[in-house]
This record gives sequence, structure tokens and C-alpha cells, in this order.
Amino acid sequence: MMNYSFDKIHFNMDDRAERYLNVFSNIEGQINISYVKSTNHIVAWHKHEKQTDYWVCVKGSFKVGLSQDEKTDFIYLTEKEPRVLKIPPGIYHGYKALEPESIMLYYLSDKYDPEDEHRAKVGDFGESWNRENK
Repeated sequence: MMNYSFDKIHFNMDDRAERYLNVFSNIEGQINISYVKSTNHIVAWHKHEKQTDYWVCVKGSFKVGLSQDEKTDFIYLTEKEPRVLKIPPGIYHGYKALEPESIMLYYLSDKYDPEDEHRAKVGDFGESWNRENK
């Protein structure tokens, strides 16, 4: 007899993205996938005190904001230049898709803990999310 099984994947959808959450529930940390249909939404800002995030764009492109100690940087993740962005604790971060149907894969060093997520509002850091910043 073959010994295989299925684990249910949590699916979440809102006006910003469709997400598979905690894809492999039996690993340390958490893997999520966000499918972002629109370029109109900004998914920002939050930071963690314990958790480290690792982001990779697997389709399309993203403008990523990073902010700490009154300094804000923007970087770009794209499928055409594959790389993994490591975001350590203490850095506010967020993103905006630059192409419809962009996909972000992200690994979290710890399972989601709402107590470890600290939010700020878009505009709190005097930033501009316009595409022209590229």
C-alpha cells in the first residue's frame, strides 16, 4: 500500500491578492504565495521583532519598500533578475505589483504570529509608491 496524504492549504483572497498560506505546514517556518492581480494596491507597511522574511518574485515584478530609522529605500524584484530578498526583524516592508498577475513566493522564518506583526500606514514614512521612482 502506498503511503501518501494531502494537507489542506489555507487560501485567502482580498481586494489586493489571492494567497496560499502555510503551503508546507510540517516545516519550520512558513511558505506563502501571493498572486497579485492588480497594480493599484500597495501592501504595506509592517515589521516583525522576531521573524525574518525571504521574498522572491516568480512572475512579473514588484516595487518593494523597506524602511528603518527614518530611512526608506525602494528596490525592485523581477522574474527577469531572479534573487531572494532577505528582510530581517525590525525593518518595515511592503510591496506593490508593477505588472498584473505578478506572483511573490515568500518564506517566513517562523509561523505567522499576529503578536509579532507591527503595522504602519502607507505614507507614514513620506514615501512615494509611484512607478516613476524606478
